[in-house]
Amino acid sequence: MYLNLVQLAESFGVTEKVVQDWITNEGLPHTPDRGRLLFDRAQVTQWAAERGLATQAGYLANTTTPAFATGWQLEPLLRAGHIRRDLAAAEVPGILERIVNALPGTTPPVRQLLVQRLRAPGGVTMAPVGGGFALPHPATRVSLGRDSGIVALLLLRDAVPLPEPPADGVPVTRLLFFIAPSPRSHLDLLGRLSRLISRGKLKEVLGQGGSDEDIYFAAAALDVEAAGREAHK
Repeated sequence: MYLNLVQLAESFGVTEKVVQDWITNEGLPHTPDRGRLLFDRAQVTQWAAERGLATQAGYLANTTTPAFATGWQLEPLLRAGHIRRDLAAAEVPGILERIVNALPGTTPPVRQLLVQRLRAPGGVTMAPVGGGFALPHPATRVSLGRDSGIVALLLLRDAVPLPEPPADGVPVTRLLFFIAPSPRSHLDLLGRLSRLISRGKLKEVLGQGGSDEDIYFAAAALDVEAAGREAHK
């Protein structure tokens, strides 16, 4: 089965220009045909799987379903994403793109795909959770592989604008941006981050204006507690 350029771009959720860049820079298999480009479904599926690119439901089937390790740890994810301080709210979109462009365990086409999705209208879900916190994340979920998760803490000088005010009325000035390595792990990471910043050591350290190392230490302590609970189940 052959797909045309429009169909392939829709399947990946990117622009036609991105697909053309993949042909030039990443060796995307294609067949010229009377002035148009055609793509063999089987060849494209294999090419995408080799690069960790997951497709949306539609013309191509999602061929990868990597699971997040059940014992994921917050500290390594946070160190990978870093802590950024004293940021203006207007800087946030550009910073999120830079975080994606440094996403570990991924290839340039994957990062390009994610940036395209962040830039799209509604591409980022802010997810305010109260207490001045929000958990921004890509609105569409992708399968990246178990080594590609990331969490970044952004501490802002001014409140980030939201479509609707937070339920508790506290302006959002602290963001935990995350990308989960698989759709299955997305909800797990969202729920666990929500719990961690609503109570406990991490909330306490952040409320006290702790240093980066204080925050990393608190994250590591939470990982140890979680591992202990898992061991006693």
